[in-house]
Amino acid sequence: MLKSRALITGLLALSAASSFAAPPTAVGKGEGQLNIIAWAGYIERGETDKAYDWTTGFEKATGCKVNVKTAATSDEMVSLMKAGGYDVVTASGDASGRLIASKLVQEVNIGLVPSYSKIDKRLQNAAWHTADGKHYGVPYQSGPNVLMYNTSVFKKAPDSWSVVFEEQTLPDGKSNKGRVQAYDGAIYLADAALYLMSKNPELGIKDPYELNAKQYAAVLALLRGQNKLTHRYWHDATVQMNDFKNEGVAASGSWGFMVNSLQADKQPVSSVVPKEGATGWADTTMLHAKAKNVNCAYQWMEHTLSDELQAPLAEWFGTVPVTPGACKAKAPGGSDFCKVNGFNDLDKIKFWKTPVSKCATQGTCVPYAKWALDYIAIMGGR
Repeated sequence: MLKSRALITGLLALSAASSFAAPPTAVGKGEGQLNIIAWAGYIERGETDKAYDWTTGFEKATGCKVNVKTAATSDEMVSLMKAGGYDVVTASGDASGRLIASKLVQEVNIGLVPSYSKIDKRLQNAAWHTADGKHYGVPYQSGPNVLMYNTSVFKKAPDSWSVVFEEQTLPDGKSNKGRVQAYDGAIYLADAALYLMSKNPELGIKDPYELNAKQYAAVLALLRGQNKLTHRYWHDATVQMNDFKNEGVAASGSWGFMVNSLQADKQPVSSVVPKEGATGWADTTMLHAKAKNVNCAYQWMEHTLSDELQAPLAEWFGTVPVTPGACKAKAPGGSDFCKVNGFNDLDKIKFWKTPVSKCATQGTCVPYAKWALDYIAIMGGR
């Protein structure tokens, strides 16, 4: 249901070439297209499965043709936004802070997004898309980074992230060396930090994104050891799925999208949030500071909060809808997606955020720029 269609009729059009010093006060007729940077599987039009299409109807109702550029990591999203030519991005918390600080995104007038009030109260003013009381986007979806595992190897779900971080014999009697994967993104340091919060409490880590020099050194040491076990550093969903099917990978951090896709393909996989908990991502639709198709962007942001998008997307991608009302809607597969994907467990997830030098838990921490440089070295075996 595109409530925005009726609401925008008759309002003043925005200049497509405008660069806003302040957010717009009205939304007008769409410019004819919308250029989106998104994660794979986030903007579906029924090409993979005709039952999952939340784009075609929007295009027909608004006249805004949706063009999608798929990105595999948050760093890639930031680079694409710097390059320009895009209107919106579905940015995770480790990118959204950088986009705001770099002034690559503009403030959003949530008054022009009528369904904003439907958003989960836990997310409406979240730190990853607000700054100085201003909103820089509209929440899209959220979810945990789950531990995906091969059920032929693990007859019982593994209960700890240790299976991917430390060398050990797996239940099938074989070593995990060369049979686990790690994420190809510097934010993965937070996964290691989360594991160490439980394994080595004496380190005093209170927030996996806020690490002092000693804590950071321990995280790097763990990841250097993991490098010797790693089959691949993954960032492409399709590649990871192929590795589970064809390359003997037994366990890895992953997303619900890959778990769902492999299970639909009748592959022996399942997933779990281990006892240490999980990091996760809460994604926001953010508007480029120099977006040319602002009217279409605002219409799209309103559309994203409809049950017709939130429910099938949550089921398809293995995520949690940002509108609680969507939990009552029926998705194409008929699953209880809110329960399965952890709607009631949001408070347990350590959502991605950009590490900064001035941090709340201990004053001075290691910033993201150093995370990025050091993780590149680790992936290279240094």
